[in-house]
Amino acid sequence: MSRKNKHSPANSNALKPGNFAFRKHDHRRCQRQLLSAARQVCERRQLRLTARRRQVLETLLASHQPMGAYDILAELNRGAADRIAPPIVYRALEFLLAEGFIHRIESRNAFVSCVHPGHRSAAQFLICRDCEQVAELENPDAGLFAQADDLGFAVDHSVVEITGVCAECQKHVG
Repeated sequence: MSRKNKHSPANSNALKPGNFAFRKHDHRRCQRQLLSAARQVCERRQLRLTARRRQVLETLLASHQPMGAYDILAELNRGAADRIAPPIVYRALEFLLAEGFIHRIESRNAFVSCVHPGHRSAAQFLICRDCEQVAELENPDAGLFAQADDLGFAVDHSVVEITGVCAECQKHVG
């Protein structure tokens, strides 16, 4: 159903993190940078990025495709001598969500790593319906929040998911 990501080394310095999913880039470098940023946030907030939390985050960082909790569990248990139980994965996901290291893609009941580890602002995503990659948009639509504020509405959670077809998948249509 889904194609694997095709990442190749490119000038990733010219890319903004939110564009990574739909651009060729050095994915290993992408993973290292996001994991390093998460570690720095934990240090600054005096939080523990335990081995299990780190494993769950690394599993999500392995791809720009969202993963369900049981997909993460299966990946962690692959070849492992000690099987991990679902509650352990769910607790790690709760921590990573609360600290802004991952996002929940609500329409897929799945999770994806955050391109700005530690931020807690509104999330907006572009989701390719063909390859299932997800790109996090850089600038939330402030107009929506201004309108809500004008109506006296206090927003406490916002996720915008825009589904379509990425440029790479459009090349293969026809």
